[in-house]
Amino acid sequence: MIAVLIFAVALVAGLLVSEFAERSVLSTAVFFLAAGVIAGRTGFGWIALSPQDPTVSRIAELALFTVLFTDGMRIGARDLASAWRLPGRALFLGLPLTAFFMAVFARFVVQMPWEHAFLLAAVLVPTDPVFAAAIVGREEIPGRLRQLLNVESGLNDGLALPFVVALVATIASGPGADYGRIAEDLALGAIAGVGIPWVAMRIESLRIFAVARDLRPLFIFAIGLLVLGVGSVLRMNEFIAAFTAGVTVATIAPGARDDFHRFGELIVELLKLLALLVFGSLLSLDMFESVGWAGIAFALLAIFIARPAALEIVLLGSALDRRERVTVSWFGPKGFASVVYGIYVLNSGIPRAVAMFLIIAVAVAISIVLHSSTDVPIARWFRRQEEGEE
Repeated sequence: MIAVLIFAVALVAGLLVSEFAERSVLSTAVFFLAAGVIAGRTGFGWIALSPQDPTVSRIAELALFTVLFTDGMRIGARDLASAWRLPGRALFLGLPLTAFFMAVFARFVVQMPWEHAFLLAAVLVPTDPVFAAAIVGREEIPGRLRQLLNVESGLNDGLALPFVVALVATIASGPGADYGRIAEDLALGAIAGVGIPWVAMRIESLRIFAVARDLRPLFIFAIGLLVLGVGSVLRMNEFIAAFTAGVTVATIAPGARDDFHRFGELIVELLKLLALLVFGSLLSLDMFESVGWAGIAFALLAIFIARPAALEIVLLGSALDRRERVTVSWFGPKGFASVVYGIYVLNSGIPRAVAMFLIIAVAVAISIVLHSSTDVPIARWFRRQEEGEE
């Protein structure tokens, strides 16, 4: 119960300073990360968890599932069809180019074999939809820029996942890895993500059923919970199921998406803060010492060079001006997906799994601090530009 008490204290304290945090470089993400560090192994040791602890895995997985479910509902098939050009560049050109740059850095900076280098890149290449929401939710940011970041951050977790799973299987089993089984798990996740919400919404539309208006958000939440339960029992890919379920709900019932929006945002925020507290409790100075200067250099290159260079290249000639391209290139925070995939790598038992997890943890920690502290300055930059033009 000590962990619950610590989270409650941090939650009350964080909410008390949340208004100030929205106007300054102080962010609630960094606040909860710091609270976890203080309460964890580096600090007072009140939260005694290890990365292999099932509690850590489950909290991270639950947070990522919820994020992907709610993020899928922000998009919807119609939104994807009407806004694919810029996100398409970022996803289908920028994502693989960023991963390639990261793999090169992993190979030559931290001396990883090529298979491990590409696995490390696949884990770290997704941007986090929750941390991206800090910039996406600001009115000072142009609409097309917010739409690009929203769609990209919502989709790249799922796009990276099959490569993470396949690379882990390749390293563990060599060329004889069961890729058919991997594809089946992913396909079943997508089928469940589409089928379960579709059936539930169709049943709800029958005349003999009617969900009370005030309970509509809870009904959508129940559908997500059902997808999670089915995915867990049948051992299909829960994350693919989560995102496709969100997209399905947004596509066939746009009104339900609007009803769920505020409720879903609060759930995501609560799980995000809990996951940050737990993640912070895992961090220690020993991690930074273990990865050494080479690991820290790789993390900085991944953040400052890999994505900015890749996105700058693929967005040249687009409708975005220089200021917008710089913002998109910079705002590529690492978060829950990378943590969950990193835990998956660690628990796989493949060679160098511990070393890779430590590098992933350090890179995510640095990213959270840097990206969560720069949304306000970037928003002010755009506001100053607009005021200057007037």
